[in-house]
Amino acid sequence: MILPGSHESSQLTGLVCEFSNLSDESIETTSVSVTGENSPPGSENSEPAGSMREFYQLSQELLIVTLALTGIIFICVWIFYSLNIALNYLIGACTGVVYLRMLAKDVERLGREKSQLSKTRLALLIALILLASQWNQLKILPIFLGFLTYKAALIIYVIRTAFISDSQKVGQS
Repeated sequence: MILPGSHESSQLTGLVCEFSNLSDESIETTSVSVTGENSPPGSENSEPAGSMREFYQLSQELLIVTLALTGIIFICVWIFYSLNIALNYLIGACTGVVYLRMLAKDVERLGREKSQLSKTRLALLIALILLASQWNQLKILPIFLGFLTYKAALIIYVIRTAFISDSQKVGQS
């Protein structure tokens, strides 16, 4: 039995999977350099401990910025659209926060327990999009855009670090 819109939802699911795979590929290539190698406590090489400290600070900062953006965007959507659309956005943003936490835990285990990142956290987004496509009260676009809020936090972090490194280069000249 073919449901109305099932072709569209399968195309959307494929698009989401491709988009997520692109994002995961970039994470796989850069995450190894962030975590470094593990060394026993009291080792002469303190670089891995420093790298992990930087990783924890980064993940904490990304989580805080994502939550702040979520609150700001939720209020704006509520004011300019409706409470229903804002709640759909909030569902997606909360899913994005959970995804970001799962990704941080996965990257943290990289090198110690695992040699590559798992793809199971993508099931969270896929299940949410499929649920939204089947349930009339949920709207796919606000949920998906809410999920992408953590990407906005990443963009803010990259822009901020680029300006900091540029200002340090100018100061050294």
